[in-house]
Amino acid sequence: MDPVSAGLARLFGAAPTGMRRLHGGDLSQVWTVRLADGRDVVAKDGPLVIREARMLEAMAAAGAPVPRVLAAEKTLLVLEHLPETRPSGAAWHALGAGLARLHATTASDYGWPVDYAFGDVAIPNARRGDWVAFWAENRLLAGRAALPAGLVHRLEGLARRLPELIPAAPPAALLHGDLWSGNALFTDGAAYLIDPACYHGDAEVDLAMLELFATPPEAFYAAYGWPQGDWATRRAVYQLWPALVHLRLFGPGYTGMVEDRLARLGA
Repeated sequence: MDPVSAGLARLFGAAPTGMRRLHGGDLSQVWTVRLADGRDVVAKDGPLVIREARMLEAMAAAGAPVPRVLAAEKTLLVLEHLPETRPSGAAWHALGAGLARLHATTASDYGWPVDYAFGDVAIPNARRGDWVAFWAENRLLAGRAALPAGLVHRLEGLARRLPELIPAAPPAALLHGDLWSGNALFTDGAAYLIDPACYHGDAEVDLAMLELFATPPEAFYAAYGWPQGDWATRRAVYQLWPALVHLRLFGPGYTGMVEDRLARLGA
């Protein structure tokens, strides 16, 4: 019996009778599992699943909709299985309301107790009391050693201008941290946040990520609220970091995304 199946059998007293591989992102392997007693669960196997479990528990405590953590040990995380459907307007509205509840939970500073990662790309979360410094050093410049010198020079120039572009001291909201549309799981009239990379920061980081590949429908913003002021600029600043992550993870195909955000910011 493979280690995941053996772990499930030990934890739940019922061996898997079927496992279907799901897309699991860059950190974990993920399966939908049918146990011998008829229960369906989701199993994740990866090096940082205990940290993910703590993030999901923090999000649940904030009142955000997340799958329940059923078990977590070493490299195995087991979550409740949720029946996924195509998103409806009601489900998008529910996502907006759930995200607003998440962001209403705040901390005294920015960051998270432990670091995280997207694949080989480290996510340094050392706490800071200065949001501009956090976004510059913990995000835009954190991977400078892995980037071309010319790009690093442009990022350093942009970092010096950040006080003009993003708020100095936004509420340190509890963030999902990787909220592209694929990390929202929609069920019949509801929505759940999955695969988090939590930390505390400007709530608009999650909004910018949600708009990286698509624009949420009006129902989402009707529940969450619309960004105010120069949102286009702040969105470009906050989208630049995931663009850099994609460039490092997946290669030159994401150069255009990075260049686009830099051009929008005059960098």
